[in-house]
Amino acid sequence: MAAALNAALDCALELDPKVLLLGEDIADPAGGVFKITKGLSTKHGTTRVRATPIAEQSIVGAAIGASLGGYRPVAEVMFFDFITVAMDQVVNHAAKLRYMSGGMTPVPITIRTLVGSNRFGPQHAQSLEAWFMHTPGIKVVMPSTPMDAKGLLLSCIFDDDPCLFVEHSNMIFTQKADVPEGDYRVPLGVADLKRSGDDVSVITYGTQVPNALEAADVLAGEGVSIEVIDLRSLVPLDLETILGSVGRTSRAVVVHDAATFCGPGAEIASILTEELWGTLAAPVVRLGGKNVPVAFARELAVHPTVQTITAAVRRLSAR
Repeated sequence: MAAALNAALDCALELDPKVLLLGEDIADPAGGVFKITKGLSTKHGTTRVRATPIAEQSIVGAAIGASLGGYRPVAEVMFFDFITVAMDQVVNHAAKLRYMSGGMTPVPITIRTLVGSNRFGPQHAQSLEAWFMHTPGIKVVMPSTPMDAKGLLLSCIFDDDPCLFVEHSNMIFTQKADVPEGDYRVPLGVADLKRSGDDVSVITYGTQVPNALEAADVLAGEGVSIEVIDLRSLVPLDLETILGSVGRTSRAVVVHDAATFCGPGAEIASILTEELWGTLAAPVVRLGGKNVPVAFARELAVHPTVQTITAAVRRLSAR
């Protein structure tokens, strides 16, 4: 996935001279803390791949200003947690300027950020996507495969609205697959049916997609058929695919790393209940993070696992 992200950024820089990258340590020789931008400043120059001070407000603010001047900046905020420092720029400026100018000032910026595993500690491992789903005017994307990472990132960069693109440290060096060369894009707002099934729909995204697919393999041996949907985009949300799947299976489990309380699953469960009330065979189940900070200690697990997903599906399919 790291190589796919690098290829997407390289492609965008080649396609449009107005694409700029800004972020801490992104220029060579560092090439980013996770090496996502390695080689890009050497190839495209440091005027287009700009290492910045440790100042998230300035990174995002400069990106917004550049976008108003006709550029397509990609601003890297090293960890998702650090975006809290730039919340004013994101939610009061980037998300709203189009609406404050009669559509005359779109803000075509992409904010790349990364959420870490618990080994990075509680200030580097928060899944905060629900905050931005709740903010009108910004799109929210989280890939689970290298192919989607490249295709979705390119779509974000060339979208005329601000996009938040969330990566995960557990996936950037573990997910391997063939990725199309050149200008390859995945449309925003289109979910991916990862596995067809008849008994329960599992709706998920990001790091929980591999867990859901592994749980589906386990449950298949028990005669339970699971349909797995990878949302890919949280905003816009592919309601047609979600409602179509659950309308057919009549049971749903929504799985994510973000805290269960007021998490993305709460909105999805509400929509399913409102739209499919007479069809559902059982209440929609939400599996998310526990409502506590993510601890450094590995034994203090707060996120769903293959085991918790299989257990939830067993309970649901028995109803």
